[in-house]
Amino acid sequence: GWMRTLLLGDIGNRLDIEDTERDIERLRRESRSQARTDAAQDDRIAVLEARMEGLELVVGGLSRMLVARGVLRAAEVGRVVAAVETD
Repeated sequence: GWMRTLLLGDIGNRLDIEDTERDIERLRRESRSQARTDAAQDDRIAVLEARMEGLELVVGGLSRMLVARGVLRAAEVGRVVAAVETD
């Protein structure tokens, strides 16, 4: 840094500038990489949320059907739902 400038003058300044430019470019690359990682994770979360919503609809439909056919009592389904929701 300053020692190089003191000893080398303008050449030292130019070397410092080049070092800083390299650091800035490295930070830009890291930032872009992190943004890509974040976007990929956001996409995966959206897919998982959509799947979860679909599964909730299926389980709800099956539960209503089983209760309607007398295979399960509504209270039994309610207990299972309550147990799952508390966890």
